Amino acid sequence: MSEKSKDNVINIFSNTNNSRIAPGVSHKVKFYAGFNYVKLKKDKNGNKFNKDNLLKYAQKCHYMVTVMREIDGETVLYSYDVPNADLFKFMKSFEENTLDGVIIEIEKYFPEDLA
Repeated sequence: MSEKSKDNVINIFSNTNNSRIAPGVSHKVKFYAGFNYVKLKKDKNGNKFNKDNLLKYAQKCHYMVTVMREIDGETVLYSYDVPNADLFKFMKSFEENTLDGVIIEIEKYFPEDLA
């Protein structure tokens, strides 16, 4: 993420946004299993979420996961293309030491949208 685009991101978990995630929407930030979260029941247009549409969206979604490693005294980056269905398996491979390194960035993308 570039420095310029970071300026446009709202941190919904900051102290100043602790009670609301968007103007006019009052979802409290909660804490569970070691992580902050917000629960959303409707989209930004006030519509309830559609399970089938969300599952179709998830099937199309991929993540470009950038991992930093030290090899022969040099810092190198590896970029992994991880389909949404395999994201948890990918993350677990770090816990099980199948993969090593430091995750630097996880960027969502849709392969059919690439030009």
